[in-house]
Amino acid sequence: MQQSNPFIRTRDTTRRVMLDVIIALVPAIIMVYVAFGLRGLSTVAVSVGSALVAEYLFALVFAGRNNTLTDLSAIVTGLLLAFTLGAFTPLYVVAFGAAAAVIFGKLIFGGVGTNRFNPALVGREFMTVFFPAVMSSGAIWYDYSAVNHASLTITGGAFDKLIFSPSGALGEYSAAALFLGGLYLIARRRITWHVPTLFFVVFTAGILISDLFNAGLSFSLGGLMLGAIFMATDMPTSATSAEGKCYYGAMIGLTAFLFIVFGQRYEYMSFSILLVNGFAPLIDHVFRPRAWGERRSGSRQLVEAGVLTAAIMAVFFIVVILSNCGCVSYLIYLYILYAVGRYAFGDKLIPGRWSGRL
Repeated sequence: MQQSNPFIRTRDTTRRVMLDVIIALVPAIIMVYVAFGLRGLSTVAVSVGSALVAEYLFALVFAGRNNTLTDLSAIVTGLLLAFTLGAFTPLYVVAFGAAAAVIFGKLIFGGVGTNRFNPALVGREFMTVFFPAVMSSGAIWYDYSAVNHASLTITGGAFDKLIFSPSGALGEYSAAALFLGGLYLIARRRITWHVPTLFFVVFTAGILISDLFNAGLSFSLGGLMLGAIFMATDMPTSATSAEGKCYYGAMIGLTAFLFIVFGQRYEYMSFSILLVNGFAPLIDHVFRPRAWGERRSGSRQLVEAGVLTAAIMAVFFIVVILSNCGCVSYLIYLYILYAVGRYAFGDKLIPGRWSGRL
């Protein structure tokens, strides 16, 4: 009997992985309901529903398939996108962002596992570019007349704010809920500790250093945890080796901190994760595991890592300049041209990189 290698078998499927991510997000969903009740859940529901509809229609029309929803990835994308939005974001804008996240963040690259950038963050940036007035309005983030609970008294101390603090985006309301979700994903071996840990080590070091100079930088702990635990660890868009994951997490932490230093108040996590997403293949190359019998020069790897870091920082400063002059939208336009061209021409545009799968 002829067999194919590798001979390692696993019961894991994409559906099982995505189901675990959904379960990990349930505590945060509960906190959304505690804060704003059905109004908060409606934002989540529209985001998830629009992601499902967009995926179904795109796959049906362009690939002739009607079974792509069974892997649950569209639900995860919709949830994560909703968690980056304010509770009072107009629902038509939410629907647009969810559709853009699925189509331009995942499907146009070939489907699950082939996307280069985090789909939820791609959708959010589309919303920022195409609905700038809405996304920059303070009215989408909080409404004192609509909040069910502005606070919860559980421990009677400062820890209560880590459990529940309804300000900012929907996914930022409870750092404790996100932490529990992260522990669940680690226990289920859906993510590893490397990316979140190195992110927080580097980011915290930056904040501590800035405090020595009384910089007074502000950030959202819930937003950091949402990004570090649930978005930076997205398997298709992050590094794969242990060393690569450590470097990848550290660079997201460094660039997120620097984005705040250079005046980016709201998009620092989105920008940093998407920026380093683009370098994930190079990170994998520089920090690839040593093959059996292979000799590798430590000094050469150090030089490669230095060049890679310089490249990341160069792109970082380009993004800062574009952001300061209000030209980040042009990056999205270029991204759309790249994605559509990649979809239209496939292997002719990028040999060996097009899977054609949905």
